[in-house]
Amino acid sequence: MPWQKFLRDALILWATIDPISTLLIFISLTSRQDSAARRRTALRAVVMAGAVLLGSAVAGQFILVGMGISMLAFQVAGGVVLFLFALQLIFGNINASAPQQDMDEFDPAVYPLAFPSIATPGAILAMIVLTDNHLYSLDTQVVTVAIAMAILLITYVLIRRAQKALSLISEGGAELLVRLMGLLLASLSVQLILDAVRLY
Repeated sequence: MPWQKFLRDALILWATIDPISTLLIFISLTSRQDSAARRRTALRAVVMAGAVLLGSAVAGQFILVGMGISMLAFQVAGGVVLFLFALQLIFGNINASAPQQDMDEFDPAVYPLAFPSIATPGAILAMIVLTDNHLYSLDTQVVTVAIAMAILLITYVLIRRAQKALSLISEGGAELLVRLMGLLLASLSVQLILDAVRLY
């Protein structure tokens, strides 16, 4: 087994899925929910993100090739989506202090938790690249997918314990954290685009 590849895959997927950032965003989005609602939101977000990443590994490459889309173009598009999401976090369209009626207009488990917070554009791109049918055998691809699922399980455990973290910070603290995360995500999205342009 190519253990060096699996270690690299684990590091790349951990960095792109980024469970710690997801924890902060989860805290800000669910600060007004009760314990049962937070549990349901966490489970649905991780399951849907897992489905997206699994689908990316199985069919992502075929879809991109079939549509004539290059990996670099996909990376730029993912960076743009991530940047728009980051702007919403920074300017408060999605934050802990949003009125309840605004929160009812969208399902936070789907957006922004499942995508683009857990199944980030970077994670989707990583799953497609790390399971390239031309480079890796089926057995190797299965192990890579298993690594991604393990990281998702860790993400679920972390956000399920968000209540403890939430009890340590105020609502204003959660809002401040998510705005800072928005700035970091905006920087990451710009980096994705710059890397794609450089490679192009």
